[in-house]
Amino acid sequence: MVDARENMNHFIELKEIIVKSDGRIILNIPHALIPTDRICACIGPNGAGKTTFLKLIDGLITPDSGSIVHSSSETRSSLVLHHTPMIKASARINMALVQDADPSISSADIDAVIIQIGLSQLANSPAHKLSAGERQKLCLGRVMLQKPNLVLLDEPTANLDPTTTEQVEEIIRQFRQRGSSVIFTSHQLAQVQRLADYIVFIDHGEIKEKGPVGPFFSSPQTQAAKRYLHQELLSE
Repeated sequence: MVDARENMNHFIELKEIIVKSDGRIILNIPHALIPTDRICACIGPNGAGKTTFLKLIDGLITPDSGSIVHSSSETRSSLVLHHTPMIKASARINMALVQDADPSISSADIDAVIIQIGLSQLANSPAHKLSAGERQKLCLGRVMLQKPNLVLLDEPTANLDPTTTEQVEEIIRQFRQRGSSVIFTSHQLAQVQRLADYIVFIDHGEIKEKGPVGPFFSSPQTQAAKRYLHQELLSE
């Protein structure tokens, strides 16, 4: 799909991006504009390069070649990877780790977010003994406290039950309502349609197609996207 810069208030521009691992090309993006003024879903087969894509945008990894330019003069991003480890301490102490990077975050701020994400009854419980869904909400709570303008989430509801999935999706919507843009990866196409405004479809390390959610699902333009949607919809 054609890049439409005029339809994006804020965006990330990727130019001549190459990311390699052990000599193998993981990402190859000659040019792309990715909107950062909405909720964007990055989808594609396993091993397509989606997690690497998030790490690249976050600055956690640097490309072997190419450049990344943010349209905003100041972009603060926060990345939550799948299976984020916890230290052996209470949920509240794990939440409070963000104060190391930002001392302006108060104890009252932490308490308010713990209530907001529904972990007030578990604040003093060992974080590493929380359920997968509770740990994920804790991670998202830390992001709330950091107040980034770009939230990057890798499979935020993987292996969660339907109730917790719904709760996490609501937190994602709250990020957007508070002015943060969101880019998340997901294999759940129904979830993508519920949450996302924009799709980036990656296959074999390349952005094969991107654009608004509705047209992508109703009329994909590439054979790769058609094949992926057909396979995933059959499996759901």
